[in-house]
Amino acid sequence: MSWQKAVFIFCILFCISPWGSPPIALALGLILAFTVGSPFPELSGKPTKYLLQASVVLLGFGMDLSAVVKAGKDGVVFTIITIFGTLILGYLVGKLLNVEDKTSSLISSGTAICGGSAIAAVAPAIDADTEEISVSLGTVFVLNSIALFVFPLIGHAFGLSQSQFGIWAAIAIHDTSSVVGAGQAYGAEAMAVATTVKLARALWIAPVALLFMFFYRSRQTETKAKISIPWFIFLFVGATAARTYAPPWVLPSIFDSLVNLAKAGMTVTLFLIGASLSRKTLKAVGVRPLLQGVILWVVISITALAAVLSFL
Repeated sequence: MSWQKAVFIFCILFCISPWGSPPIALALGLILAFTVGSPFPELSGKPTKYLLQASVVLLGFGMDLSAVVKAGKDGVVFTIITIFGTLILGYLVGKLLNVEDKTSSLISSGTAICGGSAIAAVAPAIDADTEEISVSLGTVFVLNSIALFVFPLIGHAFGLSQSQFGIWAAIAIHDTSSVVGAGQAYGAEAMAVATTVKLARALWIAPVALLFMFFYRSRQTETKAKISIPWFIFLFVGATAARTYAPPWVLPSIFDSLVNLAKAGMTVTLFLIGASLSRKTLKAVGVRPLLQGVILWVVISITALAAVLSFL
């Protein structure tokens, strides 16, 4: 075994130890990526995606179904307004900055819904090429990494309640992994609310991808596309139902163990995401797409924070 692989494995073990946390895991991944590089680049694709989805499902075993439904209802208005508001603003900012059309659409959809998952779903719908996808993912990832560290600090500075922070994080942070990570850093209730609202938001992936597909079809030749549906969200709901309606003879410690496993999986996911970043990705992003992403992110973050403070 090479020393790079040994360091990689040691970092993962540290992340899931009592001294590890989501922000530390992401930071370690970034440090590894920009120093020795990841010795397991094959882990940055589907394995990371599946680990994230499995962790989200397992988190459901720690939540009550009625609380999940309530959190979804509390965030549904914000979700609808911010999704379509972000898409419209993204279109206008992209035109203003002269960002390539499909890249702008991908950045807007990633900011509006759930980061990389939304980009992966919309990309085939608009027939985006590899470079456009890479630039969009790089832009969203950079901002996503910053949010994981900054949002808990801002939440405490404004004295946000657990519920307020959970809804704000779910709306303003791109990827589910960082939403859960930020929520976990803020508190157990914040993590539960953030996860639920974010997953409800992720259900909009398919409708938005269809919207973009029809929009681009009306402007150019027909594009054959497969729309991705986040099926794992329904497994998450099933897990919450299993916890809520479990018979008395099922020990609560079983569910608690599954939740602890989920938290460890989410922490490892953030480490793998950090380790997957490269200088090549940052160079590919460019100033204008990054500026578009920053403008969208700042506007949605401030707007959502003001709404949460005013109405919740």
